[in-house]
Amino acid sequence: MIPNQPIEEPVSLSMSPYTGPCTKAQAAHLLRRTMFGATNQQILSAVSNGMAATVSSLLQLPSVSPPVTYDPADGISAVGTTWINSVYPVNATAAQTTETTRLLSLAAWSMQRLNNQQLSIVEKMTLFWINHFGATATFDSRATYNYHMLLRNNALGNFKQLVKDVTIDPCMLLFLNGATNNVFSPNENYARELLELFTIGKGPQIGPGDYSHYTEEDVAAGAKILTGYIVDGLRSDTMTSPVATFLSLLHDNTNKQLSYHFGNATVSSAGATEYSNYIDIIFQQPQVATYICTKLYRYFVNYDITPAVQATVIQEMASTLIANNYSILPVMQELLTSQHFYDVALRGSIIRGPIEILFGKLNATSSAPTFNLETNANMYLSTYFFGETMGQAYLAPPSVAGWSAYYQAPAFSQLWVNSTHIKTRFDLAAYLTIFTGIAFNNQNFKINALAFVNGLSVPSDPVIVINDICEVFCPKPINAIQKAVLKSILTGGLPDFEWTVDYNAYLADPTNINVSTPVRQKVEQVLFRVFVMPEFQTI
Repeated sequence: MIPNQPIEEPVSLSMSPYTGPCTKAQAAHLLRRTMFGATNQQILSAVSNGMAATVSSLLQLPSVSPPVTYDPADGISAVGTTWINSVYPVNATAAQTTETTRLLSLAAWSMQRLNNQQLSIVEKMTLFWINHFGATATFDSRATYNYHMLLRNNALGNFKQLVKDVTIDPCMLLFLNGATNNVFSPNENYARELLELFTIGKGPQIGPGDYSHYTEEDVAAGAKILTGYIVDGLRSDTMTSPVATFLSLLHDNTNKQLSYHFGNATVSSAGATEYSNYIDIIFQQPQVATYICTKLYRYFVNYDITPAVQATVIQEMASTLIANNYSILPVMQELLTSQHFYDVALRGSIIRGPIEILFGKLNATSSAPTFNLETNANMYLSTYFFGETMGQAYLAPPSVAGWSAYYQAPAFSQLWVNSTHIKTRFDLAAYLTIFTGIAFNNQNFKINALAFVNGLSVPSDPVIVINDICEVFCPKPINAIQKAVLKSILTGGLPDFEWTVDYNAYLADPTNINVSTPVRQKVEQVLFRVFVMPEFQTI
């Protein structure tokens, strides 16, 4: 059974800065919640640098290189060059072939980003926004790439501006029918989700067509406000990127009346900027801040939100968001340095999703493919499909609401571990540790057990090795019997000094497979056992 029962009320509900010790336990908790897997050395560096400096580093957004062509079937972009500003072939069949290669390139690139995350919250935040604005990959990978980069580049930016940018982004315009929403045939899809999922939240129904925070009349008015945008350049053989274009002929130029939830405001006809004026009105409602801060809390802290947490922690986060004109960065700074965030009761309260499972293993063990472009890309594609098999295809949220484990009460993250997916998790653990791993072009990609053990505090001491492994991978303490079992696997049931002798022999001659193989295999066996433990399934 996975230990993810609702927790008791945390000891501290204070959002005041954390002033307790910065031990390995606190540092590991911070990095587990803000990154997809952290190495032992990253955790030790966080301890050495202190909480404030580590959080400051985490809140930086490093740049990332764009995806590149690895399959010559692209037909336009040469292998090794990026396709993000390339045209498509004139012939429709050839254009589809080009699109297929680019979509696969995009999927591989997304996994490569996660595997090379650096010490930053950016990839964890990007997945939060991918889930929040749940648009799947469109049929032009350039638009999908631009959409994902919009979310990544603004991961800690201004939430209000991000909503505005997403509203007229080609990928979203296509996904929720905004590109066909016009004065002659208004489409309410995006107008509804803008209110229900993206900004203010639906709330319980309190009357006919009234959902606590907006009404059906607001949805209808919003659809009219949003009319007039189309998408140009899809798979164009001349335009290097799809763009959103406003056509006044297709826009509803009447004034639109909103409900009492928005102070009975009137949105005057304003052409291409009318949508922006409407969003400004939505953001005048404090409920927007409460809604998004609740989602941030569930994602980074705990899904089980008690009335006390809602009334104190989340309301303080919302107040910070409003005071900073909806900038996300100050909210995350406050949350990640708060006493509440480090309360021991919160550790292990969230079950790892598939992306967490995959890269919690790979990144913490410094495991990455280091072969040629084609081989690496195909290996990353395999990791993408592993995530999909476990229920989380990175480029394709299952609905506009995202993955159900992030929003569906009361189970939330427990939904990741049904009877099918838990078996897949265990099979994957074996595949990446004790078996061959991902094979392509006569190369294999699996957990780098030797690099991992070399990065532990004292690799030659089996007791310290096991302690380090447990601290890296398990959010809650492991009991003495479990540690004894793991140490027995590491030593082969022999006295501790036998491991020390074996490791030192490997260290003296690391290229000699006769001495490296026994060390590697024992570490792999230990990691496999850890990866199927209930304690590893949570963060």
